[in-house]
Amino acid sequence: MRTILLNPGPVTLSARVRAALTRPDLCHREDEFATLQDGLRRKLLAVEDLDPARWAAVLLTGSGTAAVEAMLVSCVPADGRVLVIENGVYGERMQRICAAYGIDHARVHGGWGEAVDLDAVRTALAGGPYTHVAVVHHETTTGRLNDLAALGAVCRDAGARLLVDGVSSFGAETVAFDRWGLDACAATANKCLHGVPGTAFVIVRREALAAAPSRGVYLDLADYLARQDAHGTPFTQSVQTFYALDEALDEFFEAGGRAARQALFTARMRRIRDRLEQLGVRGILPVAECSCVLHAFELPAGRSYAALHDALKARGFIIYAGQGALSEQVFRISAMGDIGEEDLARLEAALGEILA
Repeated sequence: MRTILLNPGPVTLSARVRAALTRPDLCHREDEFATLQDGLRRKLLAVEDLDPARWAAVLLTGSGTAAVEAMLVSCVPADGRVLVIENGVYGERMQRICAAYGIDHARVHGGWGEAVDLDAVRTALAGGPYTHVAVVHHETTTGRLNDLAALGAVCRDAGARLLVDGVSSFGAETVAFDRWGLDACAATANKCLHGVPGTAFVIVRREALAAAPSRGVYLDLADYLARQDAHGTPFTQSVQTFYALDEALDEFFEAGGRAARQALFTARMRRIRDRLEQLGVRGILPVAECSCVLHAFELPAGRSYAALHDALKARGFIIYAGQGALSEQVFRISAMGDIGEEDLARLEAALGEILA
């Protein structure tokens, strides 16, 4: 019995991606590495069919949070100001990053699970000026998919550009870079793209880095961009995780690309949610307000998360707890990774055994 990860990353790997980790050792200063890196950058832009003359995929070794931090410290000019949207843990984390680097910012704070208050954003922007609005696309705290089309329209009217945490959405949910007015989107290999932890990236509008300040060393996107455009890298990269992402992206495109992955995750989540509803377990948000990647569910009365987690783990499934004040109220299930029909049927049976 194999263990299936139903947490929001890392994911259960396919055999192909796992095997890619055993490719030959490679020095990051050799031509072969440059070829690998160049190929990854092209493939990442192809996920949303972006023009490489205007957009660049910048690769770095680290987690999704490293990519978000690099985006914020590199894309906001020295005289810029950021409005941070908070409706979950990861929006609040972006505010912490801005504070740590002394980036001029303010915030629009909403309750965890609440939709973005566009009127509050509009009012805040009117009191600006703001150069950027920072927002999480898929806030995995609750599974909410924030409406970036509507937010982008508000930002466009105020002359502000979007900086998007797409860590848990890129590769499955639509990210309309030009239409929504993005300057950058931070993401990672080990979620919707089905790679392994260790490689993160920022897809950035090239002009957005033209006047990038030097706020850091390791997370300086302008330095990475210049070196990677010249087929190099400023620091040692995680070669084996690059191999894994390369194979994962090949699988991604062979399976039909982003639209196909969105449809796959949607079908999986619908099936899991239907089974839980049959057992009297409700989602905390309506389906229409959730990402296709993850939903959060109310813990049944008299059931603790620990007991539910351990019972499912004994049957080969790993779920995820709620965060902060939600830790005693909800559990979360994601649909990413190498999950087959037999795995889903086994999960449905396990849920029935535990919750019926």
